[in-house]
Amino acid sequence: MSAPVTISRLFTDKTDIGRTELRSQPAAELQAGEILLKIKSFSLTANNITYAAFGDAMQYWNFFPTGEEGFGHMPVWGFADVVASSTPGIEVGERFYGYFPIASHVRMRPGRISPRGFYDVSDHRLELVSAYNQYTRCSEDEVYRPDREAFQALFRPLFVTAFMLADYLADNDWFGARQLLISSASSKTAYGTAFCLLSEDQVTLTALTSPRNGDFVRALGCYETTALYDDIEQLDASIPTAYVDFAGDVALRARIHHHFGPSLMHDCVVGAAHNAPFAKPVDMPGPAPKFFFAPEQIAKRNKDWGPDLFNTRFSEAQERFFEQVSTADPVWMTVETGRGFDAAQAVIRTLADDGGDPARGHMIALD
Repeated sequence: MSAPVTISRLFTDKTDIGRTELRSQPAAELQAGEILLKIKSFSLTANNITYAAFGDAMQYWNFFPTGEEGFGHMPVWGFADVVASSTPGIEVGERFYGYFPIASHVRMRPGRISPRGFYDVSDHRLELVSAYNQYTRCSEDEVYRPDREAFQALFRPLFVTAFMLADYLADNDWFGARQLLISSASSKTAYGTAFCLLSEDQVTLTALTSPRNGDFVRALGCYETTALYDDIEQLDASIPTAYVDFAGDVALRARIHHHFGPSLMHDCVVGAAHNAPFAKPVDMPGPAPKFFFAPEQIAKRNKDWGPDLFNTRFSEAQERFFEQVSTADPVWMTVETGRGFDAAQAVIRTLADDGGDPARGHMIALD
């Protein structure tokens, strides 16, 4: 590094996900085989709040350790430029997309370097899920466009889950269900999943949402029917149903299990909009909740299809989705860009408290 660099990092209070504190320290000199990236921009969505809610249970805190008891380092998806490199094959000035901490800079140790990008093979990440350790060169990313960075940061990590969840449900023949009941239907991952299933005629897509988001969900055009949470008991309980849970609300789960009873074929937990790990209430009838983990389905399809065909299918679906998001009328989402850590702190507080407005997408620029 040609000049001293100060690294600023935004830490999350594990006991209050909406509360964050800024820490700063001088950057140590790079060791051989390391790079230093300057984080330029990233998205903030309810997905990041889920990472924090499951931080210990799913090891999300382990990707960027804080070394400080009671605090975690919330991961985000975004873009960073290489500002120093002691690694052959990684050049200063290159831009990468991937999984970063909320910080001004981050040190990494690239391995498995290819024209497409690299994996961070730092010791503490070797036992973690490899899908989160992969960084893509923007110059080699077939769907990257500079004018579409916000869509990529906001939707791509969620659309990976959406695409794989849709594939997982179809791959298992809907677990015998003929209706998918989707909670938190206004969330980006939920309607991304519904978008991927629009051509399926074996199942009906039924949205569950709040009165506040009812009009938004209906206007998306991704769901065949929409029901409010208060109206669950009015739904036809005889239809074989799979519950696809993006809410993580234990009381809501219990109502659905009791209402559908033997018609509930599967309970698939995808996220936790209510910021609490899922649980099966005592004496709740029906199937036990099963957590969906996208990397497992990715690994299966890489084996079934091969990496090249998998990447082609995913990229084509993602391109169709990005085109829909960018041209939808009425507009699905307006991107709002905040600047600096103060803006990030305000958005995190809002997302943790009430999930935010589904019609607004939040980007943070650190330039």
